[in-house]
Amino acid sequence: MATIKIKQVRSAINRSQRQKRTIQALGFRKLNQVIEKEATPQILGMVKKVQHLVEVVE
Repeated sequence: MATIKIKQVRSAINRSQRQKRTIQALGFRKLNQVIEKEATPQILGMVKKVQHLVEVVE
């Protein structure tokens, strides 16, 4: 399956607990961190929920 690279570009401070947990579940620990994940429907759904905090790096 294909992989995608995701970069956290905005902080999770002052966000809802649900969004903070989604960022943690994706594996982010620092701002501007890039993570490579499998492009499963679960991961893509998580990215969509916090799309204002992350960007997909091609």
